[in-house]
Amino acid sequence: MTTTYAALLRGINVGGNKKLPMAELRTLLEELGHGDVRTYLQSGQAVFSSAHGDEEGLAAALTAAIEKRFGFAVGVLVRDHAYLRAVAEACPFPAAELEAKQLHATYFSGPVDEERFAGIDRAAHLPEDFRLGDRVLYLYTPVGLGRSKLAEQLGRPRVNKGLIATTRNWNTVLKLVEMTRP
Repeated sequence: MTTTYAALLRGINVGGNKKLPMAELRTLLEELGHGDVRTYLQSGQAVFSSAHGDEEGLAAALTAAIEKRFGFAVGVLVRDHAYLRAVAEACPFPAAELEAKQLHATYFSGPVDEERFAGIDRAAHLPEDFRLGDRVLYLYTPVGLGRSKLAEQLGRPRVNKGLIATTRNWNTVLKLVEMTRP
């Protein structure tokens, strides 16, 4: 039985760094034996089907293949449709009422808890806010991610230590749910 997955690549094609053309990513995924390969935008989303069934193993194989082919390391998360759908459905913010640039999901490679973010003064950043879910952080930024002081705090290496973390706007969150639908 095959499952459709989304691969989320961290930090590629941003500011001219870690260039990874989507056509080459599609080819690489096909060479790894995956089917129905598609990409979305240029910022590191790929959808593919696989009978492998192990998200961590799929991510590790893609990470190694990218490093071998392109000569740089990239954090990769692989998530199936059920997880992506659950993230969208569990959003604690009124997603339907917000602009996509105001709502984001930061996906993590492992569980996160409030203690990890204890050093961030949430009240100082209001009306910006965040909530935690299953290996995800929901981030509300009324002025957009690029101008968000809270997002800057949340993205610091000491906060995300030991984890791969990659953020997507709400349009991308919903598109990946759609693209991975069985």
